[in-house]
Amino acid sequence: MNKLFHFFQDRHAGLGSILLLAVVLMVVMPLVFDIYRLNLAGRYLTYAFVALGLVLCWGYGGILSLGQGIFFGIGGYAMAMFLKIEASDPESTSIQTTPGIPDFMDWNRITELPWFWVPFNSLTFTIIAVLVLPAAFAFLIGFAMFKRRVSGVYFAIITQALAVVLTILIVGQQGYTGGINGITDLRTLMGWDIRDDSARYLLYYLNAILLIGCLLVGRWVLNCKYGRILTALRDKEERVRFSGYDVANFKVFIFCLAAFISGIGGAMFTLQVGFMSPSFIGIVPSIEFVIFAAVGGRLSLVGGVYGALLVSFAKTMFAEAYPQLWQFLIGAVFILVVLVLPYGLASIYGRFGQHLRAFFEPWLGERKAHPSDSGDGFQAPSPEALQEKRP
Repeated sequence: MNKLFHFFQDRHAGLGSILLLAVVLMVVMPLVFDIYRLNLAGRYLTYAFVALGLVLCWGYGGILSLGQGIFFGIGGYAMAMFLKIEASDPESTSIQTTPGIPDFMDWNRITELPWFWVPFNSLTFTIIAVLVLPAAFAFLIGFAMFKRRVSGVYFAIITQALAVVLTILIVGQQGYTGGINGITDLRTLMGWDIRDDSARYLLYYLNAILLIGCLLVGRWVLNCKYGRILTALRDKEERVRFSGYDVANFKVFIFCLAAFISGIGGAMFTLQVGFMSPSFIGIVPSIEFVIFAAVGGRLSLVGGVYGALLVSFAKTMFAEAYPQLWQFLIGAVFILVVLVLPYGLASIYGRFGQHLRAFFEPWLGERKAHPSDSGDGFQAPSPEALQEKRP
């Protein structure tokens, strides 16, 4: 029984907690929700990738980033570029002035595919770009900032400013990025229609599998030696530095890992909804991602996932029931959770587990004293044992 409690609860995320989440995502939700709600859940799961990355870099690394939408957007735009090229074949774009290129390029009088779009003709290159580009950009930011010991609120402001700059850049380069509307009308993946119901079911399960895989990677990182150093770095950075560790390298690594996971979420978002726009890169979505992690629990890997799902579903239900008030209601829920549960909803699960363990403690403890035991805990030997010990 004691091992069972440890299976569901450990310092970061018990395997039992991840298994329970997998059952909820892959069994319960497909049975309960219709295809419309399940498609919404798949979209919200893509946000959970970013929330998971924030739990790693903010909750355990002490690095608050207000620009995680950057990496979500990079992964999403990389996948959108591949899908848009496939949707812009000469037959489908025959009415354009220049067939064979995306429609927004034709509207802006661009006559050939830009050089940085050409590699995205390959799905293999696109997948590599989804994984590498967010982490590479995070490495550039992290190396430049952490090596100069920029941290805390200054780092948060810089990441927020970068999100604004990238959004303005994408909107301004309309001929290459689709501008404010983004890259839209994405229909097929290697000839497979991603808009029908069977595709939505498959993409939902792919989302869930990738998310569980990222959870296991995060758990492995936190449970190894690096995770212990990371936690110590969050609590006592100077002490870790004086112990001989290069603090900047640890911060760069966890920041890149968070960006890597966020990029996967962005690519899956593009597949799930069929478009990508700069509205998912700026300040507002980046702050929403932080809210997901804070509500779910910034010290719980699975808590970040539950936080993304619960807040997103609450946002949808409030918007449907109270179109004029839903933003105030979401804000009130966030303030209430932060004030009452500073460690998020995951702390409820932790407290429940402690009370449950305390309830079963009499059965988990040592064997009660037998009447033949002496009062000081020493068990008197039996007559048979004494006979065996005689010469």
